[in-house]
Amino acid sequence: MKTLRNPEDREEILRRLQAVQPGSPRRWGRMSSHQMICHLSDGFRLYLGEMTAKPVPVSYPRLLLRWVALWLPMPWPTGFKTVPELDQHGGGTPPAQFDADMRELRSLIERFTREPRDFAGITHPHFGKMSESAWMRLGYLHADHHLRQFGA
Repeated sequence: MKTLRNPEDREEILRRLQAVQPGSPRRWGRMSSHQMICHLSDGFRLYLGEMTAKPVPVSYPRLLLRWVALWLPMPWPTGFKTVPELDQHGGGTPPAQFDADMRELRSLIERFTREPRDFAGITHPHFGKMSESAWMRLGYLHADHHLRQFGA
């Protein structure tokens, strides 16, 4: 299973980011490619504990939801609502300058994957507290999901 803990998987995500351009057409959803870059950056800020999001009420036990989302070998479905703090049509970081926002995302991915890692005290709004391996898997899957959204 792919994870940002694996250097080859991290490099794959960074290579695929190079294919995203300001005019890249989306396959689903409402975000532009530039908004997606800012959304992923906000996600990594959340994963690093640099921003927080309120816990979301979920219909299933968080442990089950986390296991299904992170470890079942299937692509994430489209149309899953994000938390307001990461929503590009709500509270997410607005796009500024594409190249600078892309550099910021790449920097956040590098910081997120740098050792030593400390995820103590960081809580995901849907999944709750997670292990390092779960955070690394989430980082890969979230980036992969949105890169597929733009054909990258």
